[in-house]
Amino acid sequence: MKPILALLQFTTILPLGKPRDFESFARHSYLYPVAGYVIGGLVAFVAWWIADPVIAAAVAVAGLLFLSGCNHFDGLLDFGDAVMAQGDREKRIRALTDKQIGAGGVALGIAITLVLFAGLQASGSIMWAIIIGEVCAKFSMSLLTTAGTPFHEGIHSYLHKFSRPYFPVISFVLCLPLLLIPVSLEKRAAALILMVLCPIILLLISRRLFGGINGDVAGASNEITRAVVILGMALIA
Repeated sequence: MKPILALLQFTTILPLGKPRDFESFARHSYLYPVAGYVIGGLVAFVAWWIADPVIAAAVAVAGLLFLSGCNHFDGLLDFGDAVMAQGDREKRIRALTDKQIGAGGVALGIAITLVLFAGLQASGSIMWAIIIGEVCAKFSMSLLTTAGTPFHEGIHSYLHKFSRPYFPVISFVLCLPLLLIPVSLEKRAAALILMVLCPIILLLISRRLFGGINGDVAGASNEITRAVVILGMALIA
């Protein structure tokens, strides 16, 4: 339980007692999808009681952001600034690691939030969409933690140091219970495909723009993958 408690203390604002040794999670970062089941399950439970799909989608978006302490959303904003920055690699890295939020970050944050909200509203079953989207989002972080070469010291480099090449395989296995969720086979297949494609695309973009990965890119992957997976399922009739 120590690695799981450390994981949840890192990814949520849940009151889980005294801080756990972060290294216990770093050595088991393949457990990321477990946090997806917890966060997604809690938010889905709240949304399930709301009959109006528009209100339920709005509450779900707010719940996902606040339950995670907006940590990954902050990474999304930084990533948006870096992608929109003009100049060489050094200038983009400065934009990525700068604490100030610019127009690029605001624009990407709004865009991904709108995509997430629209996907939830059109999903047909917000409860299942939340759980699937959140678990897939956490898989993307696990994949980037292992595959993303750090370009500077930070949380990502610390997690990457303890990761092993087989970690994403274990994370993928932890996502397989999603196949038991009562939505169409096409939607489940689309979710699994998109949860792999999104972090791979972000990995390629980050290698080209920054020369590697940091915690902001991993956080951005969480937000982008969740929104893309939920929208992708919603678009399948």
